[in-house]
Amino acid sequence: MATIVIAGANRGIGLELARQYAQDGHDVIRAMRGEDRADPIFGTTMALDVADAQSVSKFAAALDGRPVDLLLANAGVIGPERQSSTDMDFDGFLHTLDVNVLGPLRVIQALLPNLRKAAHPRVAVTSSRMGSMAAPQSGHLAYRASKAAVNKVVQCLAADLAGDGIAVASLHPGWVRTDMGGPGADIDVETSAAGLRRVLDGLSMENSGRFWAYDGEVLDW
Repeated sequence: MATIVIAGANRGIGLELARQYAQDGHDVIRAMRGEDRADPIFGTTMALDVADAQSVSKFAAALDGRPVDLLLANAGVIGPERQSSTDMDFDGFLHTLDVNVLGPLRVIQALLPNLRKAAHPRVAVTSSRMGSMAAPQSGHLAYRASKAAVNKVVQCLAADLAGDGIAVASLHPGWVRTDMGGPGADIDVETSAAGLRRVLDGLSMENSGRFWAYDGEVLDW
């Protein structure tokens, strides 16, 4: 049984990942801000705002040094209503970067002592193909830029944590039917979560530092 921490596990992909892991008997810690949509409530639920350094520190302290086998940095936002290259809500852009880029890094850094205590620790960050430099499409600039930036964070983490034996991955969950993805998206949360789990099951030091799609495809940065 693994101890799995999922930041952003009150709805959508994070909630479904937590549900599937818990059904398989793992010890799941669901970290979140806002309303919990789990019905019934399961796992251990804890408050966490990834954009608030004090909240992150309090969350890490509450774990009381317990080993963490898998940390999923899933919390994120789509960004402001106005986010094109010709019409940008700059305060909203900054908030998007804070949550989607600095947020995962805050949580990962805070939980490094817990990860280092695990036998085979793994870290994954929810990114998006929309942030790939190989995807020249426009629209949702703040979101795209934040995912491009967090991919670079993942690359650096993979290099910096190699000596600790911590495997790191960036994940594209697909276009999923969630509040963020909308009802017209390609796949449901069950399909996305099951695919991401297969990717994470195969994550090791040998393939650390890659950008994976939920179906196992290795994506261009």
